[in-house]
Amino acid sequence: MKIISWNVNGLRAILAKDFERDMLALDPDILCLQEIKVKPTQLANLDFLPQFASKYFHSAERSGYSGTAIFSKKKLAIASTENNSSEINSVPRGTWPSTPDTLIEPGEGRVQVADCEDFFLVNVYTPNAGAELARLAFRYKIWDPAFCSFLEALRTQKPVIACGDFNVAHLEIDLANPERNHLSAGFTDEEREGFSRYIASGFADVFREFYPDKPNCYTWWSYRMAARQRNVGWRIDYFLASQGIISPIKNIEIHANIMGSDHAPIGIEL
Repeated sequence: MKIISWNVNGLRAILAKDFERDMLALDPDILCLQEIKVKPTQLANLDFLPQFASKYFHSAERSGYSGTAIFSKKKLAIASTENNSSEINSVPRGTWPSTPDTLIEPGEGRVQVADCEDFFLVNVYTPNAGAELARLAFRYKIWDPAFCSFLEALRTQKPVIACGDFNVAHLEIDLANPERNHLSAGFTDEEREGFSRYIASGFADVFREFYPDKPNCYTWWSYRMAARQRNVGWRIDYFLASQGIISPIKNIEIHANIMGSDHAPIGIEL
């Protein structure tokens, strides 16, 4: 099984680029998207990427903002705060606690859970600390602890894989200029501590499991100053895995050559 995660920075925008060609080439069984910025009713049709029999959207209430989606080659049991998927789920829904966005961030479409039989797959778009760190306290005191507790609760039932845009570079190796960014959103001590909570709770950063010391591996680049061409980036997109599901993961790859967003797709194969 191949799973791809990608912050597309607007589904409508990326559909006008090479998105369909690139997804055909990568050929994932499950595609997890973040920052889709659209409701399915705002799309001209849902016939794009016909290889995915099921498309499940979890859109933000505010137009043009946030939102997640899971596309799958087979039907999945999906949980999110709203059921605005493109088709009715025919698979019995699993049992899981309420997602954090249900409890603390309603209306932003940030978390989906899919029951993949042998494991739970969580698709997440973590809130950004924002300009002038306006949401840092919320992120540090509320969101990160709640999301970690949610993953821990899921793990009591079966193994968990969580993927998406976590909006933090965890270690200094995970961004090009750490010395300049200790007070920047995405690299504050508080955000890094929030991510360390997942590791301390027994979830592995899959990329660092495979490549513990590999530098210059990034998933996001600013649009400014030719940052992507110069590879001045940040690794803020992740796959986390609980201990029971790490060993079946064969590899992980950052597809930095695939354009269309300010993020690169990342993928694992089980």
